[in-house]
Amino acid sequence: MVDVDVPADIAAMNFEEALAELEQIVRRLEGGQVRLDEAILFYERGALLKRHCERKLNEAQQRVDRIVIGGDGTITAEPVKLD
Repeated sequence: MVDVDVPADIAAMNFEEALAELEQIVRRLEGGQVRLDEAILFYERGALLKRHCERKLNEAQQRVDRIVIGGDGTITAEPVKLD
């Protein structure tokens, strides 16, 4: 599923790429060496990257869900317990 609110360059990223850029943004913001206008742009991009990462994780969870066939023949999907 495509998130229309996420720019194409972010949408094209895999989870690891998006997370790496998000971590870089966090480090720069925590460093406090950016101007206010840059910080706002970084924050906005970081929010988009976070949304993209959450979507990728959700998609992965759905792919990992276990398919179960009940005694009556019904097919359901159950979340896998990763604990």
